[in-house]
Amino acid sequence: MTGRRVNVIGIGAGSPVHLTLGAIAAMREVDVFLVAGKGEDTAQLVAVREELCRRHLEPGSYRFVTLSDPERGPDAQRDGGQYRRGVDDWHEARAQLWGETIDALDPEVSVGFLVWGDPAFYDSTIRVVERMRATRNFDVHVVPGISAFQALAAEHGIVLHEIGKPIHITTGRRLEAAWSPDAAFVVMLDGSLHCTALRERAPDLVLHWGAYLGLPQQELRSGPLDEVIDDIVDLRARLRAEHGWIMDVYALGAVSSASAAEA
Repeated sequence: MTGRRVNVIGIGAGSPVHLTLGAIAAMREVDVFLVAGKGEDTAQLVAVREELCRRHLEPGSYRFVTLSDPERGPDAQRDGGQYRRGVDDWHEARAQLWGETIDALDPEVSVGFLVWGDPAFYDSTIRVVERMRATRNFDVHVVPGISAFQALAAEHGIVLHEIGKPIHITTGRRLEAAWSPDAAFVVMLDGSLHCTALRERAPDLVLHWGAYLGLPQQELRSGPLDEVIDDIVDLRARLRAEHGWIMDVYALGAVSSASAAEA
């Protein structure tokens, strides 16, 4: 027997033009979109999703259900094991809330999740859906989206990696331990801008930073780490205070041979 259809749809980093044809087709299969609400500070993230649906779907063909997102404990004070347990508990709480909401829908109703960026990168939706799927008959389809680091590279007009070298994608809290001069780094979820700790270790690093990528309030900064990081720290604090939330990402790499030649 075919299960309830559940579409996990990547919608890009914020701009309406990031939405792919595949994402639009998957959205048109959905009757009910579930959105995790996190209060007034992030209401714009919900509003962007609603606007995408208004642009591409027939009025009356779908509806939104906004759910209060379960609270997470403070991550900064946790060690590795505590952090993992905290995330597991949060995912379980989400799965219980989302599952109860879906169970209350008619069996033929299809469900959709509009995921910021790409569902494969630093997003919990797929994991939570898999938890629900363990006790429910779901027919799950995942649609990729433009990720924040793809949008960052495009906005700055750069190639993220050096020739013949890898890209290391990580979080801010793991940057210092993971950093190596043998790779380019893309850093997400870094509320404390841990790259400041690399000033002395890697004075030649070039930083490409972006916030609210694809949205009207987008901000970009780039340059040698030691020269631009103080400005970015101040700007980030101001933007967070102004908007109540911030999503940013940055790339760290060595000075390219072309840039060195120009200098």
